[in-house]
Amino acid sequence: MKVSEYRQHDAVGLAELVAAGKVSARELVEAALARADAHDADLGALVRRHDALARQQADRVVQAASPLAGVPTVLKDLGARLTGVPTGNGTRHLRDRPSDHTSSCVQRLLDAGLCVIGQTNAAELGLSYTTEPEDLFPTRNPWDRARTAGGSSGGSAAAVAARIVPLAHGSDGGGSIRVPASCCGLVGLKPTRGRVPMGPTSGDAWSGLVSHGVLTRSVRDTAAALDLMAGWEPGDPYAAPAPDAPYLDAVTRDPGRLRVALWTDWSPEMPSDPACRAAAEDAGRLLESLGHVVEPAEPRFDRDAFRAAFLDTVGAHALADLNAIMRATAGRDWTAGDFAPAVEAVAAHGRDAGVEAHLRGRDTLQRIARTVGRFLVDTDLILTPTLAQRPPELGVLDDAHAGVWALHARQGAFSPFTALANATGEPAISLPLCCSDGLPVGVMLHAPLGREDRLLQVARQCERARPWFDRWPRL
Repeated sequence: MKVSEYRQHDAVGLAELVAAGKVSARELVEAALARADAHDADLGALVRRHDALARQQADRVVQAASPLAGVPTVLKDLGARLTGVPTGNGTRHLRDRPSDHTSSCVQRLLDAGLCVIGQTNAAELGLSYTTEPEDLFPTRNPWDRARTAGGSSGGSAAAVAARIVPLAHGSDGGGSIRVPASCCGLVGLKPTRGRVPMGPTSGDAWSGLVSHGVLTRSVRDTAAALDLMAGWEPGDPYAAPAPDAPYLDAVTRDPGRLRVALWTDWSPEMPSDPACRAAAEDAGRLLESLGHVVEPAEPRFDRDAFRAAFLDTVGAHALADLNAIMRATAGRDWTAGDFAPAVEAVAAHGRDAGVEAHLRGRDTLQRIARTVGRFLVDTDLILTPTLAQRPPELGVLDDAHAGVWALHARQGAFSPFTALANATGEPAISLPLCCSDGLPVGVMLHAPLGREDRLLQVARQCERARPWFDRWPRL
């Protein structure tokens, strides 16, 4: 397959070509590797290549294994383990330590015939909305190399936007799939808590805030990948409600006339950039044209208490993670200089705040989750900007000299909306419906617990009404 032809298809389309015998999985892998050779040095999307492994996987592909059999993909180098391969989690301390197991969600992708060509750059321990690990290289936005690709799954987003692969693994603890999806003009779904297993060695991450998912260029790719990754496994601490039908089938169905709450500004003190607000308002008009009822409304809760509780919760886990890494690699707890200053600042907050603050923070998030859940009893979807600001230049969101509260305020102003779905456990999707001054501006739909089908149905309606597949940088 010619590289020029490869870049024109989404993942399901490529798999259909393999199933029809028009192209081999090996040819797709070679095209993906050629794209990586041509563009990754400029973008910094990949931290590790697996050329030989991907070729071996491609040669074993059974044509009818799944709707994505033979498709090249990449794994985020954080939380997605592959036996015998290091998972660096964005930190230098783990980059040379091979994993002794494969993550459940990764194994499901492998069993479905996807071929892993590499691992992608990630923010250190997932603690930033930009992907600029201190001791490596930043991931650059394919739309504008001076700007961030988002984080923490920035490398995955850049790899898909640059058409190195049509689909990439990501994870999301506060927006880490949806933020880079918005920055890079992609579809990014955070599934319902418990939808995709965190096993085999972990029950959850960050007290249930983190979910595995994918970044794609089409809604059907997201649906197909979710079908492959989803499903409870023994030992999971909780499970998402089972869907009525496969998600790939659900996207073809009419969702009916839905009630949509349009929420454009996080708070009067944290207004959205005019371009981001305009994108959400424009998306609201699009949904109205599709037959839905869109009205301004928002769940009522203490915004400052939410943000403080989220930081207390993440800070406690960051402290535990840093200490666990240093004990495993150096036999001691972390000290200043072991990690990036911004990462250490979050962990130091967790240490200084203490256990009680962590537990109070979890209680606060759970109370707010109940408030949002009740709001969604009479509302089918919440529509917001994915981000309140457009992608800033590299260096803005990961300022090593800013203190924890300054960084928290800076990153919170950039992405105030995304963390709410992590706290509630509900699904949310970022869609690339708008552009402003040559940059993508994502809009986000947030649904009740377990209603990924509704999100995907409405997303597919939007995709059909306003196609975005060919709206990528012509790399």
